[in-house]
This record gives sequence, C-alpha cells and structure tokens, in this order.
Amino acid sequence: MKIVVGDRNVLPHRAEFEKALPVGVEVVWVVPFDESRVIPELADADVYVGGKFSAAMGESAPRLKMIHVAGAGTDNVDRSGLSPDVEVCTTFHHERSIAEYIVSATVMLRRNFLAQDRALRTGVFRTSVYDPSIPQPLSLVGARIGFVGFGHIGRQAWRVFDAYGAHGAAVTGSGTAADVGLEWFGSTAELGKLMEWSDVVVVSAPLTDATRGMIGADELSGLGSSGVLVNVGRGPLVQEQALFDALSRNVIAAAAIDVWYRYPGPDGVGQPSTLPFADLDNILMTPHSSGVTHHTFVGRVADIAANISRL
Repeated sequence: MKIVVGDRNVLPHRAEFEKALPVGVEVVWVVPFDESRVIPELADADVYVGGKFSAAMGESAPRLKMIHVAGAGTDNVDRSGLSPDVEVCTTFHHERSIAEYIVSATVMLRRNFLAQDRALRTGVFRTSVYDPSIPQPLSLVGARIGFVGFGHIGRQAWRVFDAYGAHGAAVTGSGTAADVGLEWFGSTAELGKLMEWSDVVVVSAPLTDATRGMIGADELSGLGSSGVLVNVGRGPLVQEQALFDALSRNVIAAAAIDVWYRYPGPDGVGQPSTLPFADLDNILMTPHSSGVTHHTFVGRVADIAANISRL
C-alpha cells in the first residue's frame, strides 16, 4: 500500500503516524502541498491524506481507494475525477480547541480588550473607571448565545458558555439539536429570530449550496449594534460585503472571523478578502487557526492511521 501525504499539519506527528500504520506500507510526504509534485506520486497511490484534492489529481490516481482529509470539511475535495467507490473520510478532534477560541474571542470583544490594549500602548487607561462616557462592559452571565449549526463545535462551545451562566439557542439544517440545556432550537428558517434573540452569534454550520450566504445584511441588522458575530465555519456562510458594511457602519458591535473568502498559496502570504477588513478596529482577524493545536492533530493523526489500517 502506498500513502501520499500532502498536509503539513500532519508533519509534526510524522513519527507517531508512521508507527501507527500497518507494517510494510510506503509513505510519501509532499509537504508543503504542491499539486505538480503530488500528481506524479498519485499514479500508484492507494491513499491520499490532505485537505485539497483537484479533479486533475483524481484523474491521475487510478488505484486510489481513499482520500482522508485531516479535518472535518470536504469542500476542497473535487470528486469529479474520482471513481465512485473512492472513500472520502474526515476526522474531528478540533471542537475543544475551537471552543476555546469562540469563548475567548467573545470575551475579548464584548469587554473591549482589543481597544483597551491599543489605548494603553499610547498611555491611555480606556475604562469606565477613568472615562465615565465608557459603559461598563458585560460579562457572559446572562448573555444570549445563538448557534448557527450545532454539531461538535457548537455543543462543545455551549458547554463552556453554559458554565458561565449564559443562555443558548440554535438553528440547524435538520431543525433538531442535542438536549443539552438550550432555551430553544429550530430550523434555519428561524435564522432571523435567532439573530434578533442573540447577543452573540456563533457560526459553525457546514458550507453547502443551501448555507452559502445565509447571513446577509438583514440578519446582521437583526443582531444589532451591541451584537458580536463569531465565524468559525466557512467564510462564505456570511456575505462578504454585508459583513464589511455591518462592521464599518457599526450595525453590529464586533466580529471574530477565523474563516475567510480568499486563501494564500503554500507560502502563507495573501489578503483574506478583497475588502479592507484590516482597516477596521472592531474585528478580530485570525488565519483559520482556531482549531490548529497540538491536541487537535494528535487525535486526527490517530484517526487517519486507524482508518488506513481498516482499509
């Protein structure tokens, strides 16, 4: 069996990964990912491990039996060049790391820590203690947290919010949610209701034709001028121009955005959007890193090796 690995996130765990594989397999590492270098290796490969898989890669892989994404999303896997019997597998283990991000970003933005940091670097103590025009910020106690999507990530984040005394609600594609103490849940047809109800909206739904652009100007307006948006799902779940306009015009208070509209090549250099989000002071911008921790990939590597062993 030949395995081609094209995901650099697996590389720090190379020894553990190879040790967990069946005896006698061949592992070829092509990291950082370079399609022109991957394609020749796919000619006799049985398994490809990586998050990007093009139609050209599929056409070059006549023996391929499995694609294993080192994450939860398959939106970058083009199946058009694949035989229908090729398994496409995913793995999770990111929910705790992403929950840490969601809750910490929410606290940073609702309590204005980013603005306080910038001000104190100029010698200004920017709090209500010294400036009565600044309102006292709100804690998580009693905060209304709305979840757009309530899978692994939403449920784990809710456990933390719940521990702080927040209230929760969710909308999902199926209209159902786990019985974990939410005040209410419904289908995405009730998205407008959720936006108006919430102080903080956490977006972690999968990107599909039905969910693309599901949050636009009307929904952001419903969240309101004190509302915070946290997107850890996929960038295009939220309409790009509508998000920029809502932040720049203070239609919403702030946003933490970890998933974007444009991504760089292997060198990691590139703008995440054609719009100047970087000019805004009410946004926390992170490079799709909320789930990238050692803990996440220890679990993922174990899953991938186990699935290859099953194959």
